[in-house]
Amino acid sequence: MKEINFFKDPQLKKVQNIVLKKIKQSLVPEDYNHAINTLEWLLKLYPSADERMKIAALAHDIERSYKDKKIKKECYSDFNEFKRAHAENSAKIMRSILTDLNFSKDFIDDVCELIRLHEFGGNKRADCIKDADSISFFDTNVELYYQREGFEETKKRIIWGYNRLSDKAKKIVKSFTYTNNKVQKLINSFK
Repeated sequence: MKEINFFKDPQLKKVQNIVLKKIKQSLVPEDYNHAINTLEWLLKLYPSADERMKIAALAHDIERSYKDKKIKKECYSDFNEFKRAHAENSAKIMRSILTDLNFSKDFIDDVCELIRLHEFGGNKRADCIKDADSISFFDTNVELYYQREGFEETKKRIIWGYNRLSDKAKKIVKSFTYTNNKVQKLINSFK
């Protein structure tokens, strides 16, 4: 496995390592690659992303790595409610990690707000993370999601994910190709 090195500051490297170690424990096999890929997309799309945005992008789905704290989709009748709860829970978990590492209240509040907003955006910086997360779903997750969830659920997730993309991000996603013909046809339906 390649060495991951997104941060120069030793304290931020520590956060990176804690987050990635925890995400490796996720029962969703693509979560580790998705976390890294989301941060990579953030840096491709927005090279001026600040350190707080980078930490938020890396940790945005951390709650899925806590079996006893993970938000379950079946507990929500509305997918958007589920996604909001997921984002809130990830922010809460990240707040605890950053507090334990003695980060400033301002730093913690900012990172956690970005994580809380990562599914729907709400300001320029959160919108950047939303785009990176959305693109990464199509880049690293969609085919594995299809294998696990089947055609109908994947179709719903693709439509939901595609609709949250900015125009810039939609162009990127439209350029992706997939080995799974059914996934490719779903993506092509947006072209």
